[in-house]
Amino acid sequence: MPSSSHPVSPAAGFSLYQFFAPGGLLSKTHPAYEFRRGQLQMAQAVEEALEEKRHLIVEAGTGTGKTLAYLLPVIRSGKRVIISTGTKNLQEQLFFKDVPALERALFPDQDRRLSVCYMKGRNNYLCRKKLFDLTDQPVLSGLEEVEHFRAIAAWEKTTHTGDRSELAELPEASALWHKLDAGADTCLGQKCKDYDRCFITEMRRRAAESDIIIVNHHLFFADLSIKLEAEGAPDAGVLPECGAVIFDEAHELEDIAGSYFGISVSNLRMDELTRDVEHMLQREKLYTPQISGAIHSLRERSQLFFSLLPANEGRSSFDSRREFLEENGEEFIALNQALHRMGAELEQLPQKPEEVFTLARRAQQLQVQLRFVMENEDPNTVFWIERRGFRGAPGSRRKSSAFAEEKSAGGRSNVFLQATPIEVGQILRECLWSKLETSVLTSATLAVGGGFDYIRQRLGLDHARELVVPSHFDYESQAILYVPPSLPDPRTPQFAPEATELIRRLLQITRGRAFVLFTSYAQMNDIYERLLGQLGFPMLKQGDAPKSALLEEFRLTPNAVLFGTSSFWQGVDVQGEQLSCVIIDRLPFAVPSDPVVAARVKAIDAAGGNAFFEYQVPSAVITLKQGFGRLIRSLHDRGLLALLDNRILKKQYGRVFVESLPPYRRTTDLKRVEEFFGAELQ
Repeated sequence: MPSSSHPVSPAAGFSLYQFFAPGGLLSKTHPAYEFRRGQLQMAQAVEEALEEKRHLIVEAGTGTGKTLAYLLPVIRSGKRVIISTGTKNLQEQLFFKDVPALERALFPDQDRRLSVCYMKGRNNYLCRKKLFDLTDQPVLSGLEEVEHFRAIAAWEKTTHTGDRSELAELPEASALWHKLDAGADTCLGQKCKDYDRCFITEMRRRAAESDIIIVNHHLFFADLSIKLEAEGAPDAGVLPECGAVIFDEAHELEDIAGSYFGISVSNLRMDELTRDVEHMLQREKLYTPQISGAIHSLRERSQLFFSLLPANEGRSSFDSRREFLEENGEEFIALNQALHRMGAELEQLPQKPEEVFTLARRAQQLQVQLRFVMENEDPNTVFWIERRGFRGAPGSRRKSSAFAEEKSAGGRSNVFLQATPIEVGQILRECLWSKLETSVLTSATLAVGGGFDYIRQRLGLDHARELVVPSHFDYESQAILYVPPSLPDPRTPQFAPEATELIRRLLQITRGRAFVLFTSYAQMNDIYERLLGQLGFPMLKQGDAPKSALLEEFRLTPNAVLFGTSSFWQGVDVQGEQLSCVIIDRLPFAVPSDPVVAARVKAIDAAGGNAFFEYQVPSAVITLKQGFGRLIRSLHDRGLLALLDNRILKKQYGRVFVESLPPYRRTTDLKRVEEFFGAELQ
């Protein structure tokens, strides 16, 4: 990814110190300015990496101000740079808050001068062709979908971006949007009659004209995988060439990269293919008995094949693929033949519109991928099954994408055949790090025991400079870490009742104002039910409303207590005394039976390593640091961190956790917690 040629930025006319130092440019425009030595130190390291074309890993503690620490060197470099963040929320914070703050400092008397854009995944944008096709041949279910369609059609006439986030009235899990988004599967590219007016085309144009492109990790690795698969095709991907990439929240890279370098084949993809073929045939009036038979055959064969797969709910290993094929080989062959027939019949259609070739290619791709996940024996790939279905109380929500997928299939269980790389390090080494002039990996949680061996090994980043920037916060006075010395092991049945009583006492001391975070839905629901009627504080629980709504209610509700699982461990920012306590039920080791985790453990042990200390402990350390990181978000925050798992005190590996955490005040005495809050037990 060579750098593009861009003029030197006006920001190159002064030193980093002159910008960040007391009395410097930043101090004159930032309303909450403080000199942060670590921020300057990080900025200098990023600038050196860009100048010397080196890779850099930086752990920048919360409060460092790391976004400005990498943004200013990026601007000064004169290179086109991609900034990849962990979430769309972080993207928007960069684009709408951090970049304007930097512009005010650099150009106080002028309008916006930086050339910046932000890009989301294709599914976030409207496809005009799909909208116009659906206008001619509406396939809508129910009055609600009709109303949503009318709202989208009216919005299309005024929007400049096609970004669905502008449609506040459209539900997060809208099934209609799935029919109208600009997903790559259905894109005709330059052959589409609406190509010049396409929102994806416009997004590409903006990116090509920008010096800084802000994306998220999902888009970055989706784009990279598309380009690798297309082997340099000119229309592949949406991201332009660049001189460097900044990965913010880099602790997420392994899992996200692994998901995009893998393969997923599901009954949903089969259903979507037949649905899209039917819509095209109806619109173009191309129905023939042969193509109708192919559609019916694919639906029937898909339904039967996926119903025969192991019926375990959730994620499970599929080591028994060979035995499954011995018993059900005829159905596997029949599904392959149905996909082949679909592609062949599409190619035989007379007077074919361009969309026919895209649909035929999808059928062929599904056939190739199905054979891979069922027959391939790649030693660096773990093969597994995920079965999803509706669960939870009425009105509950799972992750929006999964919820939309489940809803689109009418509520039945959906089955995903998955193939995931066990080690992504070698893939990244060959297709990313060796191609980039410079990459900067940063997060508040990258180091384990003060070093980066774990993250370098997992990501295949062999030659990189390293820097740990301490937090700007005074953790010793702002936070107290409490570990109860006598609670039962969290893995035993005795844990839940005693943990419930301790949580009740801690929340009385802190007067609510807490996140209670769990490593499993079962534990969360159990303890939540035990505390119902025992707390005098408003109780919120993950699953009862969308995450954004729960966070807003928590911020606005005095003394609220929010019970949550993994999605509340990171990317959540609640400043002030409204969040004065974070309680974590146990050390967040990944579930050992998870097929990807189990495969990675097996691979490390087979190579002569110790997977527990080389993989499982470091991974849990980073997750714990993320969870605790919810509490202290500003110099004025103050509160309690409670870990109800005293293995951190009793086990040999506990020292790794303790040495990796910030220097909180620590205690095993509940009276010290009372004194910290100046309260008395009731």
